[in-house]
Formats: sequence, C-alpha cells, structure tokens
Amino acid sequence: MLSKKMRSSKGFTFIEVIIALVVVSISLLGLLKLHLISIRMACAAEVTSQAVFLAQQKIAETLALGYPEKGIKSGRIGNNNQVMHWQTKVEDLYSSELNNAEISGLRSIRVEVDFKQGIDTKSLQMSTYVADRSFK
Repeated sequence: MLSKKMRSSKGFTFIEVIIALVVVSISLLGLLKLHLISIRMACAAEVTSQAVFLAQQKIAETLALGYPEKGIKSGRIGNNNQVMHWQTKVEDLYSSELNNAEISGLRSIRVEVDFKQGIDTKSLQMSTYVADRSFK
C-alpha cells in the first residue's frame, strides 16, 4: 500500500507531460503566426512610408523652383531592393468658378509614386497647388 501512495505522489505521468507539450506547441504556433503577420505589416508600413517621403520630396523640389513650369517629369529610385517609379505633373488649374472670379495663375502639382508591395503594385498620389507670385 505504501508503494502505491508513493508512486501517485511522485509527479506527473508521461501522458500528462505529452498533453502539456501539445498544448504549449499549439499556442507557440499561434504566436509564431502572429509574429510573422506583424513582420509583414511592419515591412508594408516601411515601404508605404518611403513612398510618402518620396512624394513629399518631389513636391518640395518642384515648389523650390518658385512658380514651376507646366509639364511632366518622371523617374525611378531604388534602395533596399525596393524600386519606386515617380511622376510629377504640373498643370494649370481650370475651374468654372475660377473663370467667373477672373482668377488665373494657379497650378496644380501632382505626384504619383508606384511601388511593389509583396506581389501587388501599389500607387500613392499626393497633390498641392501653387500660385504665381504676381497673383492678384
């Protein structure tokens, strides 16, 4: 009788240990999947941030010229195995409301950045307006 009591109070059985390992393994797989998803999201956010910074840079370069000439400029930039294509379009701003008010000398600056994110191609657009310094 004494040996039965000692055996039952010594610790866990092999089956209990195996079940505990299975439960821990399943929970670790779930955590690993969440970690992989967070890594993908962080990479996507980094690429999108780079595209926003590029668009802001191209708008700033265009605005630094003062009153920019109409036209289209484009190019590509690459870093960290990421290639981004950009296009800056400057055009006169026409609106029936502006014509009625006899306002002229407004131009829109629109930058479009295309980039790969995973297997998809994404596009980001940013725009602003500039007035001629002699605007009256």
